[in-house]
Amino acid sequence: MLDRRQFMAVGTGVTGAIGLRNLLFAQLENAPATLPDVSLYDKNQDTYWAELRKQFLIPADEIYLNNGTVGSSPAPVLRAIFDAYNTTEKLNQQDPEDYPIWGYAAWNEFRDPLAAFVGGTRDEIALLRNATEANSYIANGVDMKAGDEVLMTDQEHPGGEQPWQLRAKRYGIVIKKVILPKPVQKAAQVLNLFNDAISPRTRVIFFSHITTATGVVLPAKELCALARSKGILSAVDGAHVPGMMRFNVHDIGCDLYSSSPHKWLQAPKGSGFLFVRDEVIDRLWNTIATEGWDEPKLRAERFQRIGSSNVPSLWGLRAAIQMANQIGMDRIEKRHRQLGDYILGEMQKRGAESWTSPDAALRCAIATVNVPPINRMDLENWLWKTHKIRIRGGDPSKLRLSTPYYLQKKDIDRFLEKFDEYRREKKIA
Repeated sequence: MLDRRQFMAVGTGVTGAIGLRNLLFAQLENAPATLPDVSLYDKNQDTYWAELRKQFLIPADEIYLNNGTVGSSPAPVLRAIFDAYNTTEKLNQQDPEDYPIWGYAAWNEFRDPLAAFVGGTRDEIALLRNATEANSYIANGVDMKAGDEVLMTDQEHPGGEQPWQLRAKRYGIVIKKVILPKPVQKAAQVLNLFNDAISPRTRVIFFSHITTATGVVLPAKELCALARSKGILSAVDGAHVPGMMRFNVHDIGCDLYSSSPHKWLQAPKGSGFLFVRDEVIDRLWNTIATEGWDEPKLRAERFQRIGSSNVPSLWGLRAAIQMANQIGMDRIEKRHRQLGDYILGEMQKRGAESWTSPDAALRCAIATVNVPPINRMDLENWLWKTHKIRIRGGDPSKLRLSTPYYLQKKDIDRFLEKFDEYRREKKIA
């Protein structure tokens, strides 16, 4: 039995939870019910993007420069998630065998729009939770023997590299790395590095379409063609690509493609996918096994059969795709490139060393710079705690600056102003 003090504590917690809930729904109600009409884009692009900024719950006085880690889901995505919970948790489905656990469903209502968005087919898409999970499926699913090699770059995310490291430690495969220049000057550099590193034991080429370390857009189509010409599987970590720039998995020609749409597509956290080219599906073993794991007719669906799943996140993913389509990926990519070029140019004017490619085709919405002797963690804490500006980087002096489409030029200018202020305060020339 609760005593009075415990009861009051519980009551306060409940009141606080209700307050947070009401605040969240109030923010969603205050967000515009529809996206700005594209005619506004034709009249005034800055105003158009400023209107889109109102769809995000990020406070107006906060500047968010870290979409490279995780994006903020906008109002249409959040509404879709809440609608899904409201629909499914009533447990009143017409079919008495239809329970909202969805562990064994085809989920075609979600796979179809995703397949259309990325350029694959429904049967080549498995809905997973993130790129790390998809990369683990790839590393564990490809037949390889001790001594067989996987070739990757030195700029892979842990969620891409470590599944292969586990495979190497347990089964004796060999990981070889090509060292990418900082910055990559041109695509031919990358192709030559990979071509020179291929050996008779190379079975898989694995690389990030856009690397998390420097934001370089690698020549994915050419690398996949190189792999195909030598009978090697190509596996691409595309965590950053959906929602940042246009792409088509069939045009790229990859065998496997993984992604985390919670970054640049602003989809819910816990919504990811694995693309497996149809000709390769039967060569990939399941990592998680339940009913249907050995059913070839299921095609890629068998990789998404993982038991009870959070399907409301898929409602949000579908809404994120719809929103990107409504805005238009051409407009989004153009905006990303403009903002990325602007912040990179301004940082270079301040003496920053660019680790982002000077070739405009090999960069988009991530600008990575090296700013010694600044301690990036000290700067990161100072910017956030003092000025509500959030960045990300790497020790000792690397800054990775992400420029999502809803960011305003004045936001970038405020970051630059505070960056200059920090250098003055710390007496850094």
